[in-house]
Amino acid sequence: MLKSIDPVLTPDLLWLLAAMGHGDDLAVVDANHPAARIAQSTSSQRLIQLPGLQMETAVRAIMTLYPLDDFDPDPVRVMMPVDDPERVPEVQRAVLAEIERGAGRAVAPGKLSRTDFYRAAAAAFGVVQVGDSRGYGCFLIRKGVIS
Repeated sequence: MLKSIDPVLTPDLLWLLAAMGHGDDLAVVDANHPAARIAQSTSSQRLIQLPGLQMETAVRAIMTLYPLDDFDPDPVRVMMPVDDPERVPEVQRAVLAEIERGAGRAVAPGKLSRTDFYRAAAAAFGVVQVGDSRGYGCFLIRKGVIS
């Protein structure tokens, strides 16, 4: 047991977050994402599963410890809906609000097509799969430095 650590942050997830370096991407994906396959291609080859949670709950906990990259114009990237690339799904709105709260600033996400997102997620440091089944709950969040 640790004080002041959100219980959503499992020991494996804490390891993943601590092992990442500046400029590494964390893929945080929904229950529909092919996370097991994608995770095999990441730097850490780690898949952390957080079943039974909503995406914004998981990201809120992650952002209590995670510095967002201030040097990158797109430290957050999302998967665009295939049927309407301009649409912003509710899950993305909710998660972006949590990222902004944790970062203490506004964040305009970069948008990736489904195939580009899969390719970028495979190049991430690791994958966190949340049990949220809402579509397009897929995020790449770049780690910054602690100042």
